Amino acid sequence: MFVFAGLGNMGPKYERTRHNVGFDTIDYLAAVYRINNFKSKHKSLIAEGIIQGRKALLVKPQTFMNNSGEAVREIIDYYKVPYENLVIIYDDIDLDIGHIRIRAKGGPGTHNGMRSIISHIKTENFPRIRIGIGKAPEGMELADYVLSRFPDDERKLVNNAIENAARAAVTIICASVEIAMSKYNK
Repeated sequence: MFVFAGLGNMGPKYERTRHNVGFDTIDYLAAVYRINNFKSKHKSLIAEGIIQGRKALLVKPQTFMNNSGEAVREIIDYYKVPYENLVIIYDDIDLDIGHIRIRAKGGPGTHNGMRSIISHIKTENFPRIRIGIGKAPEGMELADYVLSRFPDDERKLVNNAIENAARAAVTIICASVEIAMSKYNK
């Protein structure tokens, strides 16, 4: 089984914000693969389904971003998923808007959700897909920026990145992280 966990914050207030591109990617995967059986379990909304013939669990932690590790830890423990089959999808201010970057492992960078996950599962050895949301404009608080919505011109770029992130996730489940990296890391 593969676990695809998209990071974000729950509730209408946060829908389609920069910080919720991980949730948006999970929603995209759910729509494409018709995995619509989301239920509340393990401090998350989870849905089990099949992606390209492989069992997958789509996850949207409901702990708010900074506590994402609590939910991910519960899921890893319950489903006995090896770390290499855990894929975290999240926003990154250090990537230009619309770009994605895949890594097989690594540190959390400046992302509090990733810090929480690494702290709870005690390893950095799991794949991740980062979606670029760009840097905050000068003078704007980072929290205000990541919780803001994209203007229309940026939204088009981000929607394309979300589709590419979903394709990268499928490449990981069908082939490998390395192949996804060579295909999508531009």
